[in-house]
Amino acid sequence: MAVYAIGDLQGCHAEFMALLEQLRFDPAHDRLWLTGDLVNRGPHSLEVLRTVRSLGPAATVVLGNHDLHLLAMAWAPQAVRRREPELQAVLDAPDAGELLAWLAARPLLHRDRELGWTLVHAGLPPQWSLDEAAACAREIETALRDRPRELLAEMYGDSPDVWSPALAGFDRLRFAVNCLTRLRFVNADGRLLLGLKGPPGEAPLGAVPWFRHPKRASQADQILFGHWSALGYLAEPGLRCLDAGCVWGGALCALRLDRQEEAQMLPCRGSLRQTG
Repeated sequence: MAVYAIGDLQGCHAEFMALLEQLRFDPAHDRLWLTGDLVNRGPHSLEVLRTVRSLGPAATVVLGNHDLHLLAMAWAPQAVRRREPELQAVLDAPDAGELLAWLAARPLLHRDRELGWTLVHAGLPPQWSLDEAAACAREIETALRDRPRELLAEMYGDSPDVWSPALAGFDRLRFAVNCLTRLRFVNADGRLLLGLKGPPGEAPLGAVPWFRHPKRASQADQILFGHWSALGYLAEPGLRCLDAGCVWGGALCALRLDRQEEAQMLPCRGSLRQTG
């Protein structure tokens, strides 16, 4: 059995199918991990959702910020300031209810102790151990199951920007959502710098990628993430960023996890202008 992890799809259905063919992926025997952001910006979000859902247990998906935004457009529209036209085809589809229910049931963090890898969409704050990250992810998943409209209405915003175990209610959930689905940079105090989106080399003084904070509690763990197309594919000990910017004309990235192999890149036809 082969286990592959693939970066952000963002509606790039044709490239996704071509990459699965290149990998000779067989859902009867192989397994697929996806870093989230299945939808938005690319041309075929609806087709991506249908295809990934059809893979059943062969596909493991963690939720990204664009996936949550789609759910908010559907279930908490009063909280959405920007309605994405690329997502309207999903909301208008005859199977929209089934697709949204399936999407909302995806986790925020996936941990495989046998393979030794943990999958998130964006990142972890320096203060969190992997156990703390998993516990916070479960809190979001529970809220998304039991009170989805309330969570989706309250998840927008950049505060609080620093972790405290004393955080409670929607402040706690919002902080966890921001870390797991939006995080790129932190400062020396471990505060989230959610407004920064570019590559590390263009960051202002004092801003560091979340994974390079010197006191990161999860340094001993192996983490896969996406979300950061301006960073691109990153391979460092214990870290892989798999967002190679497919929707921006970069590539769709696949990494085999059950063997030590080089990542495979499939060039994409996207032509969107990079904005982070």
